[in-house]
Amino acid sequence: MSRFPLLRRLALPAAILAMAAAPVLAQTPMDDPLDARDARRVERMEKVVRELRDIVFKAQKTGAPVVVQPADTDARMLELSSRIADLEQTLRRINGSMETTAHELDLTKRENARLKEQLAGLTEKLAAAEQRVATLEKPPEPPPPPIEDAKPRTASEAFTEARGLMQAGDNAGAGAAFEAYLEQFPDGPRQAEARYWLGKTQTARRQHAQAASSYLASIRNWPQASWAPDAVVELARALIALKKPEDACQTLAELPKRYPKAPAAVNTRAKAAATQAKCAA
Repeated sequence: MSRFPLLRRLALPAAILAMAAAPVLAQTPMDDPLDARDARRVERMEKVVRELRDIVFKAQKTGAPVVVQPADTDARMLELSSRIADLEQTLRRINGSMETTAHELDLTKRENARLKEQLAGLTEKLAAAEQRVATLEKPPEPPPPPIEDAKPRTASEAFTEARGLMQAGDNAGAGAAFEAYLEQFPDGPRQAEARYWLGKTQTARRQHAQAASSYLASIRNWPQASWAPDAVVELARALIALKKPEDACQTLAELPKRYPKAPAAVNTRAKAAATQAKCAA
C-alpha cells in the first residue's frame, strides 16, 4: 500500500482538471478571446491547480498530513480592506473628538482666566467700598474743649494740663492743648518734649504726616532726654505708615549712634520696625 493515499486522491482530481482544461483551450480559436467572466474562471482554476501542486509536492517532501485551505484570497482581502476602512473611520472619529475636546478645554481655560480677572477686580472694589463705609460710619471727633483764658497760666501749668488730657485718653483735646502750649510758649524749656507728645496724639489719630513732622522737630537737635529714643522709633513708624521705608531705615540706623543706652523696650520696638520696613541687617 502506498504511503501517500491522500496524495493519490489529490493528484487524480488535479490531473482530471488539467486534462479538462487542455481540450477547452485547444478547441478555443486563438483569434476569439475569452470574455472577462470566462477569463476569471480560468485564472481561478489555474490558481487552484497551482495550490494543489504545491500541496502535493510539500506532502511528498515532508510526509506531513495535507490540510487544504479554501483559496478565497480575494474575499479575505476584501474583508481585511473593510476592517481597515472601519478602523480608519474610527480613528478619524476619535481624532475629531479629541480636537473638539482640546478646543473646548482651551475655551474653558480662557473663560477661567477671564473670571479670575473679574473676581480680582470685584474684590478690590469691595475692599474699597468697605473702607468707605467704615470711614462713613466712624463717629466724628469731638471738638477740642475750649481753652480758658480767664487767668494767665504758666508754661508748666499749660504743659501739665495737656499731659493730663492725654493720660485721660482725650487725644484730640491733648493735641489741641499741646498746640496751644507751643504757640503760647514758643521759647519754653519743654518745646521739644511738647512736640514729642503732640506727635503721640497725632499717631493715635492716624495723622501720620503731622506726627512725622512733630517727631522730627522734637529730635532735631538730638536731645539727651528720656523720651528722645522713643521719638526716633515713633518717627520711623510714622515714615513706614507713609510708605517711606528707606527713610525709616535711615532713622532707625541713627538710634544706636545717638542713644546707645536706649531702654531695652525701645530697642525691641526699633527691631520690630526695622523688620517691618525690611531694613538691611
